[in-house]
Amino acid sequence: MTTLAGMGRRGLDWKTLGAIVAAGAWVGREVTRPRYALRGKVVVLTGGSRGLGLELARVFARRGARLALLARDEEELARARDELRAGGAEVEIFGCDVRFQDQVQRTVREVVERFGRVDVLVNNAGIIQVGPEETMRVSDYQEAMDTHFFGPLFLVQAVLPGMRQRRAGRIVNISSVGGKVPTPHLLPYVASKFALVGWSEGLHAEVRQDGIVVTTVCPGLMRTGSPRHVAVKGDHQAEYAWFKVLDSLPYFSMSAAAAARAIVRGCELGRAELILTGRARTGARLHGLAPGLLSELLAVGARLLPRARSPEDFERRSGAESESALTRSFVTGLTQRAEAKNNERPSPAT
Repeated sequence: MTTLAGMGRRGLDWKTLGAIVAAGAWVGREVTRPRYALRGKVVVLTGGSRGLGLELARVFARRGARLALLARDEEELARARDELRAGGAEVEIFGCDVRFQDQVQRTVREVVERFGRVDVLVNNAGIIQVGPEETMRVSDYQEAMDTHFFGPLFLVQAVLPGMRQRRAGRIVNISSVGGKVPTPHLLPYVASKFALVGWSEGLHAEVRQDGIVVTTVCPGLMRTGSPRHVAVKGDHQAEYAWFKVLDSLPYFSMSAAAAARAIVRGCELGRAELILTGRARTGARLHGLAPGLLSELLAVGARLLPRARSPEDFERRSGAESESALTRSFVTGLTQRAEAKNNERPSPAT
């Protein structure tokens, strides 16, 4: 007969055994948890007119979901809607700037009037400001926080009562590995994404008892085709070059289509967290285990990035205004193809 003393001599006690059993039960529950069926579900998707948002809309449409796409640019929204409807999807578009609570509340009311409810909310709308710390102003941080933190907050507050009433729902918050790893020359983006990660993880813990799953998604670099829209400060061509080139290289980045498929699958499976790409997972784990070491390594990398040298470096320009021979070359070919595929380029008439 095995005794507790005997178990202790072999390095195993009842607490350890209980932890193993509990872990096994948790793994078994995760493996056998039924998929959340998306067919017929109403999906509200912000930033749905282009880039990753459009790729997500394509995947949700293939799953048979009914789509409500939100974005600021109604011309881009119309092009996305027309493409998706041509493939047989049920899609409606809503012009909405998620930074403003009154617009969010009005839009959610319109979605419910049109579809009857909201089953899935995907907070995807995003912006990126690239440049050294000394060029960033409070307004840059406010813009990032309004888009990445308060926008999702406004939307969740608008849809959560209905989900709680039905005791069912999915919320997907698209953060970034920048919300896990403090990346230099992206500080407004990093600050807002860290805030989103913390809030999203806490939200999952609170609403899980109500039958609602919150999935926090932290992708690494993705080839969405969106670099032309980033806000650039500092040595504009040099800053944009490092960002766009890294965003284009296969080893450092993943395709937006693959990311979208993984995100939708994570939503179906009820994953609490999803970190995309092996490099992103490695960075997040290293920061969790040895944040001081990672900060020092990032400090070494920051020395290689360009500094602001002239008054012009404090001006804000778009990525499209910061192009160079390098960023137009074959090196960024994958991003250029993604621009055309994912509705990132202006229409020929503009």
